Amino acid sequence: MTRTEHAAPQWLERVVTRPPADDRAVNPVLHRRAPGGAPVRDAAVLVLFGGSEEADPVGLGGLPENADVLLTQRAATLRQHSGQVAFPGGAADPGDDGPIATALREAEEETGLDPTGVRALAVLPGIFVPPSGFDVTPVIGYWERPTPVRPVDHAETARVSRVPLRSLLDPDNRFVVEHRLGYRGPAFQIDSFLVWGFTAGVLAGLISVSGWEIEWDHTDVRDLDVTLAELEAGVTEVRER
Repeated sequence: MTRTEHAAPQWLERVVTRPPADDRAVNPVLHRRAPGGAPVRDAAVLVLFGGSEEADPVGLGGLPENADVLLTQRAATLRQHSGQVAFPGGAADPGDDGPIATALREAEEETGLDPTGVRALAVLPGIFVPPSGFDVTPVIGYWERPTPVRPVDHAETARVSRVPLRSLLDPDNRFVVEHRLGYRGPAFQIDSFLVWGFTAGVLAGLISVSGWEIEWDHTDVRDLDVTLAELEAGVTEVRER
């Protein structure tokens, strides 16, 4: 992890100074590195936290009640990762001055946000994404001057949402998903959003060191295809534990 010179709000201090962790061994995403000699393409995503700059003295880890994270949902017609919830971001361009520039440019192109209102705080090590061959660098930012966001191009982005962190942290919204092809990892479900894969792995890793985390049931393992089908059918009620 490389921290920038910009100051972080107190409630984000642990997130930008401690490497993401996988204390329960349920988060394989954090450990993915490209095989030696494998061709990779550079990409970056913006993990953009918003909310009051002041810490909440009664919130876990000082988390403000209005804290959120910016997420998008990819269009269902895309060839790769269609319909998945993701951080804004994408492939590096030759003219980009490093991963921060890539993440901010892509976030502006996808959501219409004003990048001058984003304070880049830290850059995480790259994470290899096998299906696309990208080596993706997460850039952690704080949204000090938020602007309206929307899907700029509906052919690429179906939805843009500021998701409340307290919803992500709710134990009723957290579980593990597994797929018959061997994938197994953390997930979050908020209304019709299912966050899994790379995005859930990064979020879970950051939350684990944040001081905000509430104990959740790591043994609640659900079939990924079934969970996605239930969401598509509008079945979103909380399951009994």
